[in-house]
Amino acid sequence: MQSLRVELGERAYAIHIGAGILDDSSLYAEHVGAGRAAIVTNSVVAPLYLERLRRALAAADVDTVEIVVADGEQAKDWRTLDRIFDALLAARCDRQTPIIALGGGVIGDLAGLAAAVYQRGVPFIQVPTTLLAQVDSSVGGKTAINHPRGKNMIGAFYQPRVVVSDVATLATLPPRELRAGLAEVIKHGFALDGAFALWIEANIERLVAGEADALVHAVRRSCELKAEVVAADERESGRRAVLNFGHTFAHAIETGMGYGKWLHGEAVAAGMVMAAELSVRAGLISEGDTRRLRDLIARAGLPVAGPAELPPARYLELMAVDKKVVHGRVRFVLLDGIGRAVLRADPGERLVREAIAAATAAAAATH
Repeated sequence: MQSLRVELGERAYAIHIGAGILDDSSLYAEHVGAGRAAIVTNSVVAPLYLERLRRALAAADVDTVEIVVADGEQAKDWRTLDRIFDALLAARCDRQTPIIALGGGVIGDLAGLAAAVYQRGVPFIQVPTTLLAQVDSSVGGKTAINHPRGKNMIGAFYQPRVVVSDVATLATLPPRELRAGLAEVIKHGFALDGAFALWIEANIERLVAGEADALVHAVRRSCELKAEVVAADERESGRRAVLNFGHTFAHAIETGMGYGKWLHGEAVAAGMVMAAELSVRAGLISEGDTRRLRDLIARAGLPVAGPAELPPARYLELMAVDKKVVHGRVRFVLLDGIGRAVLRADPGERLVREAIAAATAAAAATH
């Protein structure tokens, strides 16, 4: 097992990464001192890992309340959140009852928001079981549900007490889900660390194949990079926004196509290509840099362009309600070189349209 810390003063916490650590009761014991915990998971993860986590907590003398919700991005809404609250109240969970998220990013976001709001805040533990959650969404304290007008528009910053990332759980991921998680790994390299980007390029086939040692390194380095940014800007008032490289376009795809039709990582992959094309038009990077990113995303088996049925005008309409809009201006995360993401105010509608068109044309040319 490898461990690192997210340094946030009194809210600092550990991230534990390894194979087979889900069953280690010692990783949970100090965070569930009340002797009771509520586990939130979904209908896909529950048959695989709920009993194992329950037994691990029982070994630490912790009883569990188990809340199983529907799978998929469509479940990240008010109705599901209210179901969680109903179950917590019916079980008479109090302020000392930790909520444990067992699953991917949707479960982490739902359970985290429930923990932030229930009785004005209860302890929260992340046990991510997807690559996307392990490298990104379980770290940093962002919790949210979706709104029909925009993704993740209702939420809170609420840090977990600990993150337990068992890479052995990735063996049960469908290949599409594993590839979607790789989009966030690629994002960390190209946005934050050029050396890591080179490592990903050299090891992408091993990551796609699910080789454990490659996955452990990818998870750890991604968490290190994100933890450093979060520690410097917990509530995204400045620097942390660079972690959204590709996400302004991605959220438009997810909202415009209907939540769940495109996986988040698939939308991020296409969004990164469009953001790179926009960076070229803003005079920040070369066409060669964009080609490197596009080729790597393609090697990961991810889309390099958005859906054909989503026109540029619809992107612009949806991006106008993105969380990165400030005083009516959309801020984009662009690349000022490989490993150097920067935040730029609205570069203009013409350049954005050109970037979307360029990504679509480049994708078409490769087929």
